[in-house]
Amino acid sequence: MSARVLVSIVTYDSGRYLKTCLESLKAQTYTDFSISLWDNASADGTEALIEGFRNALGVIHFSKSNVGFCTAQNRLISPAASEYVLILNPDVILDSNFLKIMVREMDGDPRAGSASGRLWRWQTESADLEHFLAHHQSRPKILDSAGIFLTPNQRHLDRGSGETDGGQYARREYVFGASGAAAFCRRAMLQDVADGPRYFDENFFAYREDADLAWRAQWLGWRCLYVPEATGYHARRVLPERRSSLPDAINMHSFKNRFLLRIKNMDLGTYARFFIPITLRDIAILAYVLVRERSSLPGIPLLIRSFRQTWALRKSLQSRRRASPRQIRSWFSYRPVAQRIPDSR
Repeated sequence: MSARVLVSIVTYDSGRYLKTCLESLKAQTYTDFSISLWDNASADGTEALIEGFRNALGVIHFSKSNVGFCTAQNRLISPAASEYVLILNPDVILDSNFLKIMVREMDGDPRAGSASGRLWRWQTESADLEHFLAHHQSRPKILDSAGIFLTPNQRHLDRGSGETDGGQYARREYVFGASGAAAFCRRAMLQDVADGPRYFDENFFAYREDADLAWRAQWLGWRCLYVPEATGYHARRVLPERRSSLPDAINMHSFKNRFLLRIKNMDLGTYARFFIPITLRDIAILAYVLVRERSSLPGIPLLIRSFRQTWALRKSLQSRRRASPRQIRSWFSYRPVAQRIPDSR
């Protein structure tokens, strides 16, 4: 009999964080879960580190090449039969009650296809869970994500990112989507939005795939529940202000996926409504890439090559949509946005 929750982890040179992540999973008060792990050809000793956790892990796969986050997640999630899937980054540490709270809240809200907890920034390199928790208890908590939202110029941002947590995101509510760092998903939702066994769009490879999944789920009427009591810490690496110091591959896929996200999900009415802010940002991004980041230009032929498949996925999604363009547009805002949970949920 399969576990009720699958924790699905994809690693790539994540060894300095992975031990603490797995220790936090071993400490969970909810026990009906299994862990599947896919390593994308890490060269940092991850394989040796995993040896110490083999008894706690179910499926383990060491890839000979980096197949990307999306492909690896699809291959981990597809053969399992769990009711829920926690898509977890290896640079995340979860509170011991995280899984228990998420299962309870999702069980109580059948309209919720996913859930987001409250993530704080990981502010130490400690690989020991006890030392890590002691360190963070004595410091102000900096928010990493309280769910994601969309802006009119088509950025997707994390609510609260970089803010000191003063309780401003302490209310349960619906948000646009969950950060891919720790997205708790109902398998029924994943199957509803999927293209066959592909829950994540493999043309994305990595980056912005969480916004794509959230957008597709919104079109099909699924809610994302924000649960502030379910907490964790995330060592976020990819931030706009760090772009110049990020590897070329990260920036290239991020550049490409901005346009894939739009081709696949944005209706013409929303595009027309926000055409000016979207176009101004497009011009700024293209100019930046041409002048300062030419390493991202290979993303253009990748975008062209995937256009036909992306358009077919768009048509399939739009033919099944259960939400109106107006409902989707309500999520676009320059300030963090959320929706109240009805008392009758």
